[in-house]
Amino acid sequence: MALTLDFLNHADQANFVRQLEGIYEHSPWVAERAWSLRPFRSVTQLQHALASTVDRASESERLALIRAHPELAGKAMVANTLTAESTTEQNRAGLTACSPEEYERLLQLNADYNARFGWPFILAVRGPRGTGYTRQQIIRTFERRLRGSKDFEFAECLRNIHRIAEIRLDEKFARPPVQGHQVWDWCEALARHTEESDPHALTVTYLTAAHQACAADLARWMADCGFDEVTRDAVGNVVGIYHGIDTGAPRLLTGSHYDTVHQGGKYDGRLGILVPMACVQQLAAQGQRLPFGLEVVAFAEEEGQRYKATFLGSSALTGAFNPAWLDQTDAQGISMREAMQAAGLPGTLEAIAALQRNPADYQGFVEVHIEQGPVLNEMGLPLGVVTSINGSARYRGEMTGVPSHAGTTPMNRRRDAATAVAELALYIEARALADEGSVATMGLLQVPDGSINVVPGRCQFSLDLRAPTNAQRNALVADTRNQLSRIAERRRVDVQLEETMVASAAPSAPALQQRWREAVASLGLPVFELPSGAGHDAMKLHEIMPQAMLFVRGENSGISHNPLESTTSNDMQLAVDAFTHLLHQ
Repeated sequence: MALTLDFLNHADQANFVRQLEGIYEHSPWVAERAWSLRPFRSVTQLQHALASTVDRASESERLALIRAHPELAGKAMVANTLTAESTTEQNRAGLTACSPEEYERLLQLNADYNARFGWPFILAVRGPRGTGYTRQQIIRTFERRLRGSKDFEFAECLRNIHRIAEIRLDEKFARPPVQGHQVWDWCEALARHTEESDPHALTVTYLTAAHQACAADLARWMADCGFDEVTRDAVGNVVGIYHGIDTGAPRLLTGSHYDTVHQGGKYDGRLGILVPMACVQQLAAQGQRLPFGLEVVAFAEEEGQRYKATFLGSSALTGAFNPAWLDQTDAQGISMREAMQAAGLPGTLEAIAALQRNPADYQGFVEVHIEQGPVLNEMGLPLGVVTSINGSARYRGEMTGVPSHAGTTPMNRRRDAATAVAELALYIEARALADEGSVATMGLLQVPDGSINVVPGRCQFSLDLRAPTNAQRNALVADTRNQLSRIAERRRVDVQLEETMVASAAPSAPALQQRWREAVASLGLPVFELPSGAGHDAMKLHEIMPQAMLFVRGENSGISHNPLESTTSNDMQLAVDAFTHLLHQ
């Protein structure tokens, strides 16, 4: 019989602890301390309370909790002395069926990890969907994390312990994340379309065969979910409309992009298409209509990979599609117009111009997106409310000094271009650190024709400066330019700086942001707010209508634009639940 919150909320401490036995391995103190935090209005709130109890414990208590867990495919498994929960988990991951070579490799990894860190390697082997990693995935993760720092691994082991507890709670309460599983499965299915020869490397760029296959899947799934209208528009966006009771009422617009960077992740952009699709699927299955219509747009292009036309899909909706884009060519010399026509699209400015939306027809734009950063992951929070999408400015620059002999040129006579750029790199790091929410990056740094025994006479560099507001960004840019001039003058080098891109900040609309806050709070979670350092389709829609975003936690330190990008079906379920709450407001 499934456990219920009502029973737990009315249980004495002994019964409460007994019912949650095994959630945290050999550590009843976690439930003992969480008992005083009752009543819980959701299992999510209970799970967060248990995790917070661990995170507030002393370092020695947390270390003991880590050490209470068995090694993977270790002595306890062989001796059949694992807890029932660990036995089930290691069985599902196939660790009881290791080949002799796999078993030997895991024994060696366990020994190396314990010697390096002083505790056993912890991994939630049930994985992001709860169905289990393969042995090969476990070994690769083991090998990768063995290279980490001690502080990081301590925190990562605890994060995996919380994930193990989350899955175990689901089973105790008999509440699988059904819609979260559906979204996760859709992400996996979309990821089978790639331009790479390696099926595990995901690259989907504008109007390639893989891109068109994704569009076909999305259109079919939207129809299966119960959307009333599903179309592919003149730039390749897939648009699904679920009508409301009043077809004349302004719709809510949502969506994200389905293209990827080269060898990117499965969830960047795509999560923001599939979460609202799951909401519509549920509404249609229940025969429910909202007072207003919901329009979900799978934007065909956002990443600017095949052509230099970032936000192409959303720009068409805002009327900002640049006519010159049609004549751009890709690496094979194929123009965008030719690519469109080959994909069955008109390839004309008239057809694209017709896609422009009238802001009066919409309540606004909301977007769900994986965070693409480490903040939510480190804080143990599955969802975050976005306050603003950072404004940004990008530059390409070059310092020019005098190349000279590395052995005979005295230090006080040098005109070293590389050290001048290095000084600027350290300045922007310190300047951004002192300004909350700002970030500064020198991602390109090159000494043309450099030699080990020559003082660099030229150094090329890039600048990427971002801040939550235009005023902050402008101040960061101004200070960086002024410092650049001072460095150049003091070091007697010349400088050239070319602006390559400027994008305005996109603050979230207060009313829509408040609705996201209420949606997160309704789940029993703390409301945490953060800016977005990355650009999103929402910043284009911001030009014509109010917008607000919801972030979903990423695993693996929140890494994105990388095959390691990951999130769990439980966090996806919470995103669906939050979106559903927002719709019903």
